[in-house]
Amino acid sequence: MEAILARAQKVAKEAEVFSVSSEETQVRFDANRLKHMETTQATNVALRIIKDGKIGYATSTNIADGERLVNNAVETAAFGSEAKFTMPDGTKYPGVDIFDAATPQVAIKDMVALGNKMVATVTAHTAGILCYATITRSVMTVRLINSRGGKAEYKKAFFSLNVEGNLIKGTDMLFVGDGESSCHPLLDPKNIIDATLKQLEWARNIAKVPTKTLPVIFTSNGLASALIYPLASAFNGKIVLEGASPLGDKVGKTVFDKNFNLCDDPTIGCRPASRPCDDEGVASQRTPLVDAGVVKGFLYDLQTAAQAGKKSTGNGTRSRGSLPTVSPSALVITPGKTTFDEMVGDIKEGLVVEQLMGSDQGNILSGDFSGNVLLGYKIEKGKIVGRVKDTMVSGNVYQILKDIGAIGSETKWVSSFLQTPPLYCKGLSVSSKG
Repeated sequence: MEAILARAQKVAKEAEVFSVSSEETQVRFDANRLKHMETTQATNVALRIIKDGKIGYATSTNIADGERLVNNAVETAAFGSEAKFTMPDGTKYPGVDIFDAATPQVAIKDMVALGNKMVATVTAHTAGILCYATITRSVMTVRLINSRGGKAEYKKAFFSLNVEGNLIKGTDMLFVGDGESSCHPLLDPKNIIDATLKQLEWARNIAKVPTKTLPVIFTSNGLASALIYPLASAFNGKIVLEGASPLGDKVGKTVFDKNFNLCDDPTIGCRPASRPCDDEGVASQRTPLVDAGVVKGFLYDLQTAAQAGKKSTGNGTRSRGSLPTVSPSALVITPGKTTFDEMVGDIKEGLVVEQLMGSDQGNILSGDFSGNVLLGYKIEKGKIVGRVKDTMVSGNVYQILKDIGAIGSETKWVSSFLQTPPLYCKGLSVSSKG
């Protein structure tokens, strides 16, 4: 990397070299049987330069191919965007607990045993169900150096367990499942199994739901599938800069329920989405987005922050082969004081949404969403009485979050990047063919 940087500095005003090396082992079960065990290794190196005021960029899987990498970056700079930022110099990074040496040492036979336990328990509970499970361990090393003396290096390990059950009877299809991830080894799948079996118990009976406005409880998974994408888009500094965010002019104003708090915090330990710095070498930090219902600010990378006259919040994120873009790291919604059971007990007739499908097809920037309830349950007289079919819900994120019925006291990490409790919505449009 140092040789690439030295070569790039000869032809560019500023330069940055970013590399990611990873090794991942995955054990997969399909249709109740062990399907495959696979270990993959990958290395990617990216060079970003500022030449004649414009951004050049190139990537390669061969870190020794520095000459071609520099030449390609120079060629793209001729057509690149104008660079509004300067690269960060040497800085201190927070200590974030994201590497456990025990994680990559988990034996494959133990990973297989975890999969067997999840599959065997779920299939023993429900006859005819097909189980799919993945057990993954991974180690990733990230390095970054730039021409202003910026330097970052860290190693991350993570482990994940996922199980899904499919039960098909004629035209009736039931999908249940759960997952968990951590930087530490996960050697007991009890939480995942218990959550999946609870879904199966609630889904034993089919219940009809009327077409009308009903109170709706979004579980942690349901909230992630329905509300987070529009919300994350609204707090994206690039979308704010383009004038497309409905929150762009709302800083300092009360937009949400006074009990609603949201932040982005990649300094939380043991989370696969956490890190000491972002992919541009900016130190990670806790960034408040909503405090007691008041909009506090937005997420920025270096380029977007410079264009907006702000400072980067450390949210520059790269996928392999791409320039950094603004992205949340680890979103956290503060829990409330109401248990899930208390929420259910408060409803005479309503709906629990565990998984919504197609909600990203609405007008995301306005906060509108609608989707099919892939997994949801009917509430009658304070009890869950069965699973609903052929049901849709629709609403607006900002209307829901302006007047929240209750925020759950139990929190859960969903897809490793979001920690959220359940959410009680007082009224939502529900339509059903039944």
